[in-house]
Amino acid sequence: MKIGVVTFPGSLDDVDAQRAVRLGGNEAVALWHGDHDLQGVDAVVLPGGFSYGDYLRCGAISRFSPVMTEVIAAAGRGLPVLGICNGFQILCESHLLPGALIRNDHRKFVCRDQRLRIENNRTPWTSSYDDRAEITIVLKNGEGSYVADTETLDRLEGEGRVVARYLDGNPNGSLRDIAGITNEAGNVVGLMPHPEHAIEDLCGPGTDGLGFFTGLVEKTFA
Repeated sequence: MKIGVVTFPGSLDDVDAQRAVRLGGNEAVALWHGDHDLQGVDAVVLPGGFSYGDYLRCGAISRFSPVMTEVIAAAGRGLPVLGICNGFQILCESHLLPGALIRNDHRKFVCRDQRLRIENNRTPWTSSYDDRAEITIVLKNGEGSYVADTETLDRLEGEGRVVARYLDGNPNGSLRDIAGITNEAGNVVGLMPHPEHAIEDLCGPGTDGLGFFTGLVEKTFA
């Protein structure tokens, strides 16, 4: 499958995401924030970084990039979209996902190997994992605390839309230990930790993150 990886001004994990896409058995297609064409891709990754310098709020300016007009429309038609870290922030700013990501509760940047539990393996991005699989991937963020009102949190829990949850302690103050969520349709996923940094034994904490990039290979989406 052709998976587009968007580069915004300030992206720093776009090349890593492209490599993860290729190691997952797919073709990586570089997309630019100013593009008005998704080039016929079958899925899109919004990578981590500090798009537009995180001015105003993280992801607030990227939400208005021309490419996001296309991503939002395609997501509405069922295109799988994965937002990692800053990409998760952009998805929330774009209202493709509910809630927001704010400053870590301890007010410090955190960078560590992080254990997660996959709570929903029915999305195109998590279908390679067993139900409630426990994995270790990389976490690095300063504004990674997921927040939403109680009604939204209860709806996410009740509808099984919490995709991943932190284990071994909450690293950033995210409500209910939420590390990732999905939309109602299940095609859009936001994840704060970085699976693209855990795809090879040579570096990182192993290959637990590769599953996010392999589940799409055998599937066909709108």
